[in-house]
Amino acid sequence: MLRFFLSRLLSLVLSLAVASLVIFTVIEVIPGDPAAFMLGLNAEPEAVAALRAELGLQGGYIDRYLGWIGGLLAGDFGTSYTYRVPVAELVAARLWVSLPLTLYALALSTLIAIPVGVVAAARRGGAADYGIMGATQLGIAVPNFWFAMLLVLVFAIKLAWFPSGGFPGWDQGLWPNLKALTLPAIALALPQASILARVMRSSLLETLGQDYIRTARAKGLSRQAAVLKHALRNALIPVMTILGLQFSFLLAGAIIIENVFFLPGLGRLIFQGITQRDLIVVESVVMLLVFAVILVTFLVDLAYAAVDPRLRRAR
Repeated sequence: MLRFFLSRLLSLVLSLAVASLVIFTVIEVIPGDPAAFMLGLNAEPEAVAALRAELGLQGGYIDRYLGWIGGLLAGDFGTSYTYRVPVAELVAARLWVSLPLTLYALALSTLIAIPVGVVAAARRGGAADYGIMGATQLGIAVPNFWFAMLLVLVFAIKLAWFPSGGFPGWDQGLWPNLKALTLPAIALALPQASILARVMRSSLLETLGQDYIRTARAKGLSRQAAVLKHALRNALIPVMTILGLQFSFLLAGAIIIENVFFLPGLGRLIFQGITQRDLIVVESVVMLLVFAVILVTFLVDLAYAAVDPRLRRAR
């Protein structure tokens, strides 16, 4: 297990190093000068040069890259060009929106997908199975932003059950904020639930075909008992990997949904940083999200190895 842990840890470090280099390089090759963009077309060259020096845009590529990485390791994400506040403060404020939204959507996705996948597998070839598979195919095919606008039209405008956008802030109480996050969470959760339900069904069907399940059935165990008492636990092992990947995707990939619902989360912060040419915000927030994705994948691998001893022996 120790050897497996060290190998995965080395992979995490190398992935972060490559990701940081790619992110910094991509941001650097974007055409245009942030200082000139902020000061306008008629800015004096001296003013542009002074602002470039203030923003730390002077110097060589390697020096600026090493300075940026050193700041990240020290917890200093830099200062926003637009907001004139440390990027860490912006991230901390926006994280209290994005993280609850991610957990809310992941909980909804799991609560929907696992029972649906179990029902589809238990009734393989029946009407319920075909109906569930058709619904999940539709859930995967429909873009989540279109579904989000449909939710706003029905539940916010027509029925007025939920707000159409915005975030009141946690100081206003739990219920108003949960109402504000419900429609975005549903819009994010349903496509992920469709994927997870199909994985759950396939994994459970594969487990039901194992010899020990057939033996239990031959001894008189009912199909329902075989599914719930024996097959379900083993079938959840591959689902754990998908759940980890979905958490990472929901945290890092909610940019469109956050813009549809005007949520002040990390995705909207990245979008604003791109439109305002606030490069240090884009670099630092994207790097933070990449770190979250790689860390979650690392933890899922460890959990997978802890549950499945075959993986540890193979390593």
